[in-house]
Amino acid sequence: MFLIIVNQIVKMLLLLLLGIFCYRKKLIDQTGSKMLANLLLMIVNPMLAVLSLQVDYSPQLVHGLLLSYLAAFLTHIVGCILSTALIRTKGNPDCGIDRFSAMYSNCGFIGIPLVQSILGGEGVLYLTAYMTVFNIFSWTHGMMVMTGNFSPKELLKGLLSPMILSSLLGLLLFFAEIRIPALLADSMNYVASMNTPLAMMIAGISVAQTNLFGMLKNKKMYLISLVKLLVLPASVLSGLAAAHLPSTVACTILVAAACPVAATGTAFALRFQKNYRYASELYAFTTIASLVTIPLLMFVAERIL
Repeated sequence: MFLIIVNQIVKMLLLLLLGIFCYRKKLIDQTGSKMLANLLLMIVNPMLAVLSLQVDYSPQLVHGLLLSYLAAFLTHIVGCILSTALIRTKGNPDCGIDRFSAMYSNCGFIGIPLVQSILGGEGVLYLTAYMTVFNIFSWTHGMMVMTGNFSPKELLKGLLSPMILSSLLGLLLFFAEIRIPALLADSMNYVASMNTPLAMMIAGISVAQTNLFGMLKNKKMYLISLVKLLVLPASVLSGLAAAHLPSTVACTILVAAACPVAATGTAFALRFQKNYRYASELYAFTTIASLVTIPLLMFVAERIL
């Protein structure tokens, strides 16, 4: 598994470098990047979520799916506790961004291609459970952390996001044992296959827009990255090892938790008029650092789980 992860990370790194190249050569700008991100979030990811659930019904898969929901919920609770305990509010105007970034993972952009490469469709199936829990938490707890208040209107909008709706549709088709017609499924597969290249090119474009050398001077960046990329995943790994979950479920949850800072953090910072440049820097910095930390964690997990 470790070698598969390293191989996939190298491929994703090359795609990330392509995104940097395209931005530097002005083949795509920030507006184009936002449009690609919308395409990924609104069309590509939802189609992949539905297709991942186009498998034969079995009690084993249902059991794994329920365990994934439970593990994802507990992972986010651990994230809440750690981010609150380790990141202080005093003298920190960007505390909301820091706590959000330390807890929430880029489980869609980065998680899907990684899980798909090492665990296949079954892993993506379990990852949809994690992503559903992520959306619920990020649009409730995450939004309150970022803004300092709670908005039922924003919560409803989050709960009606394409990813959650597509996951519910996929579950409905799965339990009803309804298969999408081959012609339509093949067309959807073409779109879903764009997930990895689009996700990593968008990440590369974000990295290209940041001052990497300036980021390295920000000591707080290292603390947030340490919590997000090592402390939280290590805590999750300990819990997964103690719980003796099926290996596919455990590895899926670990990869999702080990992913870099969620792109949603930058989107929320823009939406709620916070320090979006700092949020973008955290996203870029942890994305690069995760290319090292994820293989390291999976190397350890291979010997524990």
